Amino acid sequence: MNVLHEVNHVVCVTGTPPLLSGRMSLVNLLYNVYNRYDAFGQHIRLWESGQVQSKSFHVDLLFLFREGVVYIIDHRNRTCQKNPLHPLHIPHNASLQSQVVLGGSSAPGEGLLVNTWTGDVPETGGECKYLATVTEFGCVPVSMLYYSARTDWIVTTYFNAVKGIEDLEQLIPPPFCADAETEDEKLDFFSAFF
Repeated sequence: MNVLHEVNHVVCVTGTPPLLSGRMSLVNLLYNVYNRYDAFGQHIRLWESGQVQSKSFHVDLLFLFREGVVYIIDHRNRTCQKNPLHPLHIPHNASLQSQVVLGGSSAPGEGLLVNTWTGDVPETGGECKYLATVTEFGCVPVSMLYYSARTDWIVTTYFNAVKGIEDLEQLIPPPFCADAETEDEKLDFFSAFF
């Protein structure tokens, strides 16, 4: 399958600095996506467009973790699908896998101290598993491995993080989403994306 992607991504994981933007790579068996993310108030905005087997597609997803909903936005038809949303964070029942220095530790500035957490996603009854690495200081996301039967293994790597967000308006649903009814199926970031 040949998949071309152009993606912008807005993300905040609980505990990260309130204003953070950067780049991320998301890879599984079907996708290899490089995109940009911004973090603010536990919101994620994902825009994706591309071509699969000569057919164009466009996806616009707005994740509102504090409100517990995700909007799947169709600008062409000016419609929204609204689904309940599982949280995106390192759960309280996570197990500390390890604390290591990425890079070197022989001299100051050679490495980065990180914590790796592992466990099952509680809201899925243990069906989904994760391995998340964040910096010891600032809780900035470094990488995440995620598994579910629906998505298979997904590897997400975060890099080039800086403080600041260009357009906070991107984190508000468009006016035509105001009357969207909430669907029954509860999604998480990865199941909504795939």
